[in-house]
Amino acid sequence: MTEHVVHEHLQVEVLTLVPALRSFARRFYPNASDIDDLVQETLLRAFANLDKFRPGTSLKSWMFTIMRNTFCTRYGQGKREFVGIEDCASLNRAIDAPQEWSIRAQEFHRALVSLPAHYRDAFETVLMRGESYEEAASRCDCPIGTIKSRVNRARSAILKSLGEDGVDGTMGIH
Repeated sequence: MTEHVVHEHLQVEVLTLVPALRSFARRFYPNASDIDDLVQETLLRAFANLDKFRPGTSLKSWMFTIMRNTFCTRYGQGKREFVGIEDCASLNRAIDAPQEWSIRAQEFHRALVSLPAHYRDAFETVLMRGESYEEAASRCDCPIGTIKSRVNRARSAILKSLGEDGVDGTMGIH
C-alpha cells in the first residue's frame, strides 16, 4: 500500500473510534458540550499528527493518550485563567507555568504512589492507560463494580491529597 492509502485507512480507523473517545471523555467532563469539544480537539490533533502514529501499536491507546494530554493541557490553562477579573499585576502567579506543572506533577506522583496497590493499579489501568473497566476487571480478576469503586476511591484520595477534594462539591474538576 502506498503511504497515501495507509494515511486514508488510518483516518477511517480514527473516525470509527469516535464513540470510544466520547465514552472516555465522559471520565473528564460531565457536560456534553465539553465532551464534544474535547473529542473534536482530540480528532484535530490526531489528524494533524497522523504521520507520528507507529503502525503495529494500538491506535485506540494512541488516541486516548492524545485525549488525556489535551485534557491536562486544558485543565492547566483553566487553572491559570481568571474569568471576569480585570488584568491586574497583583493577580499574576509567582510561578511560571512549566515550574508549576513540574511541582503539580511531583505532587500527583506522590499522591499516586501513596495509594494502596489495588487502588493504584485500578486507577493507572483505567484512567492512565485508557483500558476499559472490563479489561481492568479481567486483569485484576475481580468484578467490574470493584474496579469502578477502586478507581473512584483512588481519584477521590488523589484529589484530597492535592487539596482539591471539592469543598464546593465539585471534586476539584471544573
